[in-house]
Amino acid sequence: MTLLKIARMGHPVLLRRADEVADPQSAGIVQLIDDMIETMEDARGAGLAAPQVHVSLRLFIYRVPAERSAGADDPPRGASVLINPILHPVDDEIVLCPEGCLSIPGLRGLVPRHARIAYSGLNRDGEAVQGVASGFLANVLQHEYDHLDGILYPMRMTDLGQMGFDDEIGRYGVRA
Repeated sequence: MTLLKIARMGHPVLLRRADEVADPQSAGIVQLIDDMIETMEDARGAGLAAPQVHVSLRLFIYRVPAERSAGADDPPRGASVLINPILHPVDDEIVLCPEGCLSIPGLRGLVPRHARIAYSGLNRDGEAVQGVASGFLANVLQHEYDHLDGILYPMRMTDLGQMGFDDEIGRYGVRA
């Protein structure tokens, strides 16, 4: 496996709609998934979208670390893959989620997100998967899905006063 270079904010690959994955079982996609998981884990991230590693395809990796699990409806889970995903809000409830991004190192912000979403797509074996997510899982799925449409989390923020450097937010918190 290989650690991949992570695109940072300002790179054009992060600002375009990614292309559908034509063959989820191709050797290239299987290798990409393995390399993305290694890269995400090395960077201690909770998610990584293909455009973030300079590959403009509609797939992302995600996980729910135990410390971010919101309970029984949002259990911890290891690295998972969603290929050609579709997300829809389940209702109109919006929550402010603290987010960071491997493509925007050192910064965090409060981002309005749907509290519950329905998702579907393909797993790493090319099998159809679907479900309803809440808690941290709903947050990470929406964040990674946005990358597939060329959207970075600051573009979703409604108050840039709720954004700051990791160290400062750790010291002073973020104004909600």
